[in-house]
Amino acid sequence: MQIITNKFHKEMKEHGNDQFPFLISYERLSKYESGSFLWHWHPEIELTLIVKGDMIYTVNDHPLHLHEGEALFGNVSSFHTGTKFENKDCEYISITFDPKLIYGYENSITYRKYVEPITQNFSLSAIQLDYSEEWHNNIIEIIKEIIAIGQNKEASYELDILMRLQQLWKILYLHNNSAPAMTPYDKRNYDRIRSILSYVDNNYAMKLTLEEIAEHIHLCKSECCRLFKRYMKVSLFEFILQYRIEKSLNYLADSQYSIIEIANFVGFNDSNYYSKVFTKIKGCSPTKYRKKNLS
Repeated sequence: MQIITNKFHKEMKEHGNDQFPFLISYERLSKYESGSFLWHWHPEIELTLIVKGDMIYTVNDHPLHLHEGEALFGNVSSFHTGTKFENKDCEYISITFDPKLIYGYENSITYRKYVEPITQNFSLSAIQLDYSEEWHNNIIEIIKEIIAIGQNKEASYELDILMRLQQLWKILYLHNNSAPAMTPYDKRNYDRIRSILSYVDNNYAMKLTLEEIAEHIHLCKSECCRLFKRYMKVSLFEFILQYRIEKSLNYLADSQYSIIEIANFVGFNDSNYYSKVFTKIKGCSPTKYRKKNLS
């Protein structure tokens, strides 16, 4: 499986509901076919606790090595992906919540004074909570308390969760001075990366040219390639191939489609080339992958 996103790579999964926009998810990287979840974003805060193993968690262009027992604060609307470390599985618990649970409504003093300085701080995409500071330990303990409350779900569990989130946010607010400032240059480039990802998602089934993508973000071809490689740590060409292969997995799970049809569905005009790229990325042919996952 993979995380379902829309054309802007926004995750489509519901993180709770309108009455209580809060969700605890128990995850492991091995449940994703590639051993990693695709780049995506969502408007909620995400707290990740590593239960077992390690993970390379990349936020925007910053790879972070999360060790067992550590946690991560992920700010709203940050691009993120996670992958196995040394190809070993990783179990983790994810807590996502709408920051409205903290501030109530946007004109409140709580929002203006305590929440906005964090959620609107584009330099603060994430914080690795690695016990290097005492307050890291305090936040991790609160995260564990929230998870326990969510498991037990006693009569007043929503209030108990809100209380812990308020405590956690107070700690974040008091230590919101460690992130290096994001320059207008970087912010503009992140917007360009979003635009490239959106364009690829809208057009991956068709022939894609570097000239078209570069024109879409108003850069020359060479600068477009350099920009993408700098922030995504992979070449644009490699990303498109990987993206097409990931998109083909859902079709492979349906036996009604032939390999030739699937190759065409995801932008490969040559099924032999599709099979070659698939084997390089996944370690087996599309046919073998299908048999393994349909059996």
